[in-house]
Amino acid sequence: MTLTSDFKARLRDAAGFIFDMDGTIALGDSKSGGHRALPHAIQVLGALKDSGKPFVVFTNGTAKPPASYANSLRNAGFLVDDDQMLTPSSSAAVWLSKNGVSKVRVLGNAGCAAPLADAGLHVVGPSEEAEGVEAVYTGWFREFDFAALEAACHSLWNGARLFTASNVPFFATENGRAIGASFPINAMLTAMTRKRPRILGKPSKVAFETALTIMGLPRSASQNVVVVGDDPALEMRMANAVGAHSVGLATGIMGGDVALPEKDRPSVLLTDLKPILDAL
Repeated sequence: MTLTSDFKARLRDAAGFIFDMDGTIALGDSKSGGHRALPHAIQVLGALKDSGKPFVVFTNGTAKPPASYANSLRNAGFLVDDDQMLTPSSSAAVWLSKNGVSKVRVLGNAGCAAPLADAGLHVVGPSEEAEGVEAVYTGWFREFDFAALEAACHSLWNGARLFTASNVPFFATENGRAIGASFPINAMLTAMTRKRPRILGKPSKVAFETALTIMGLPRSASQNVVVVGDDPALEMRMANAVGAHSVGLATGIMGGDVALPEKDRPSVLLTDLKPILDAL
């Protein structure tokens, strides 16, 4: 799609940019265990860095702590600092701390739990015996087993609230879509306890506002922020909910010919990032 002159101006005048990672600027590279940049992505982020325009990369993955993802992107050629990289656990740590939750059972690996522990929260292991658990938080956890299910259910039955990094079934990889870990875990916990998870990663306003804070932008700048992603149920829904500009990429989960509900529909849908690079 060719961008209109009006939308090119919006890109140039944007207060800041939020980029998804997998399927938008990079894909997981199984050969190296890292990432491979998608066409024009390195140049787009480089142009923003050169201009001083604030941006963050907000993945919906929690398999690693943010600094590890940032390092993987740097190894793929991106100029991304550790503090420009966000995961759902970044926004979860902010929200849980702000709302007085201190003891959290994390159904996730070490990378999922790291931002919560770094924020000073008392992190309880997946199947660890513990009293007084206030929240159960689910993320990347392919090691999930019956012991973790049972421990989480007991925490929820005893009054803990259920939170999740993500509740979408798939994410993009170089080999096509892969199954997200937290979606089936959430389904089991909801079936057992009738508690539905509150999402603290994308597409929540919590995630968007965390990105604004990291970029040093006020909430009033929301309508002048550009969100770029490949998943209509994540980046597009998040942007549309707060009135930001949504740019969809048909390079991951979202195809170019899919009819979408209005809440998930991008302002523009691109086949690659070159139109954004040209506009900048």
